[in-house]
Amino acid sequence: MRVISAEEVACHLSWEGLISRLHATFVNGVESPPRHHHAMHRPDGEATMLLMPAWEAAGYIGVKMVNVFPQNADHGVPAISGLYLLSEGKHGQPLACIDGSELTRRRTAAASALAAQALAKESAETLLVVGTGKLAPMVIEAHASVRPIKRVMIWGRNASKAEAIAQAYATRFTTEVVDDLAVAVAQADIVSCVTLSTQPLIKGEWLTPGTHLDLIGAFRPQMRETDAECLRRAEVFVDTYAGAQGEAGDILQAIDEGAFRFEDIQAELAEVLSGAKPGRIADDTITLFKSVGASLEDLAAAIEVWESLPGQAG
Repeated sequence: MRVISAEEVACHLSWEGLISRLHATFVNGVESPPRHHHAMHRPDGEATMLLMPAWEAAGYIGVKMVNVFPQNADHGVPAISGLYLLSEGKHGQPLACIDGSELTRRRTAAASALAAQALAKESAETLLVVGTGKLAPMVIEAHASVRPIKRVMIWGRNASKAEAIAQAYATRFTTEVVDDLAVAVAQADIVSCVTLSTQPLIKGEWLTPGTHLDLIGAFRPQMRETDAECLRRAEVFVDTYAGAQGEAGDILQAIDEGAFRFEDIQAELAEVLSGAKPGRIADDTITLFKSVGASLEDLAAAIEVWESLPGQAG
């Protein structure tokens, strides 16, 4: 069994290849039981363990284990860590143990970029990233691979982290750190939220016609990055219905407030990509994509890494 480091994952997961692999996997489908979600009570706060299995009907088998420790931010340690075990499908023998953190970051950003291909305006040039964690650079790169991004705004509670991201991408885009979210949201073509917030950061009244709102961070019912007005004003899409119904705090809390119904969701991503349901239908439509992560994304990313390694045939 091969151990694949974070550096190797980054090297072998091109955005074009990963997004293409995700597209095919969403359309073709895999077996993906509901993920196991375990709350862990730690001495310094709440943490979460996620177990996410998936397998192809006659191919690869995989499972990811992820630990989420929001309190790690206070210690300068990444909040999310994990690993992915990929096995071959004929005999179930392990092939590789893959760094799960880098795999997760890249597949998460790639899934949002894949959704943006169908939901964001083709002319989208201005991206607002809300959050300064490890996912922030990933969503900049992923969205820029599918839309002609020229300007990137970064908002975060930690100004030094926001400035570091802005400086890192200053040679590729016009970058700036913003402190007024209302003004920044009104100027953005794509707003990508990558936080662990439990309180709304984005208000629906700030959204302008044509905006695409990409909600990545909140993955538990108690979390949310938007108020209910965002969902009321937007055409809402999700990565999977099952994930949204069980874990999408933005949606579940808006439903609890009487501002939204689950039936108001326009489609899950596979339906849009297969052509069964439409994505964006007009330039002035406000679209919202809510993802909580799906095990099929991890399996797709793990296969892409494995088959991209020297000497590994598809």
